Amino acid sequence: MAGSTFGKIFQITTWGESHGSAIGVVVDGCPAGLPLKEEDIQVFLDRRKPGQSIYATPRKEDDAVEILSGVFEGKTTGCPISMLVRNTSMRSADYSEIADYYRPGHADYTFDAKYGFRDYRGGGRSSARETIGRVAAGAVASKILERLGIHLTAYTRSIGPVKIDPARFDPSQIRQNPFHMPDEQAAKLAADFLDGCRKNGDSAGGVVECIADGMIPGLGDPVFDKLSANLAKAICSIGAVKSFEIGDGIAVSRALGSENNDSFIPCEQGIKKATNHSGGLLGGISDGSRLLLRAGIKPTPSISHPQQTVTRDGQPIEVSVRGRHDPVVVPRAVVVVESMTAIVLADALLANMTARMDGVERFYARRS
Repeated sequence: MAGSTFGKIFQITTWGESHGSAIGVVVDGCPAGLPLKEEDIQVFLDRRKPGQSIYATPRKEDDAVEILSGVFEGKTTGCPISMLVRNTSMRSADYSEIADYYRPGHADYTFDAKYGFRDYRGGGRSSARETIGRVAAGAVASKILERLGIHLTAYTRSIGPVKIDPARFDPSQIRQNPFHMPDEQAAKLAADFLDGCRKNGDSAGGVVECIADGMIPGLGDPVFDKLSANLAKAICSIGAVKSFEIGDGIAVSRALGSENNDSFIPCEQGIKKATNHSGGLLGGISDGSRLLLRAGIKPTPSISHPQQTVTRDGQPIEVSVRGRHDPVVVPRAVVVVESMTAIVLADALLANMTARMDGVERFYARRS
């Protein structure tokens, strides 16, 4: 199976299936000398761990990470970092009946169409559990960003019709409610909305927003490797994501040029933008202002609400999907969006080191 590797210099390869023995990632291209321990990775994995509220799948997994290589005496060695999380709570029998039909909203049919075979136990490689490897790699990437003063914050912007109010934006609330919303009132309304979904055997989607402060100007290349293009691929590679925006996003299509353009003004550091409709990117290259992106997450497709589908031989049937499923995946997707953003930025930072000859000369001058 092609397509399990992402990145050019800071490169990750995820592996494993939802109901296999384990799942994990290999991170290559991480500079040597970065302080790293399993606890650094576990903090990120705990944020996506199942079973943390009634709004997440009841599947009970410790998601305990093991670093198998690439770290010695608490620091990265420059060799590939291999990380593993063992699956300990598989209930494959819950999925035995779906071997003969295609679940609406899932990759069952497309997997069969491509490979002529699929691992129906929880979705195999198409399962959201694949994101464990992304999050583990994102934790490593975030350590690199922190050393350079770049800080990421991701949160739930909306669930169904419930949106956060910018006037009530409180970052301290992100870890205080099960939806990771920076708005206490919106979180309560989201709970009421999802309670109704659960009673009806239904599910909901929403929007995850991610911001990066302390950005360095000049990241990204102006043609195919625009930072915006690489971010779009990274975020849209997350299974549940159906839309992607940077800055004002789709709203720019309704704006006038005089409204959308960000004016430059002088500041103590040189220049800055008076506004940030562009979301921190111009021409696909970072401009040093706050990076702002959004991911639209679809409703969880596994629902007990009756749905129409067909068997593998084309016979129409009605199904009610059983098993342990999230009524909403948005809260657990927050750290996944943050992690993929961190991976793209870490890769762009390392690639940018060779963009200018004076930078190369300064690097090697210190070694002479």
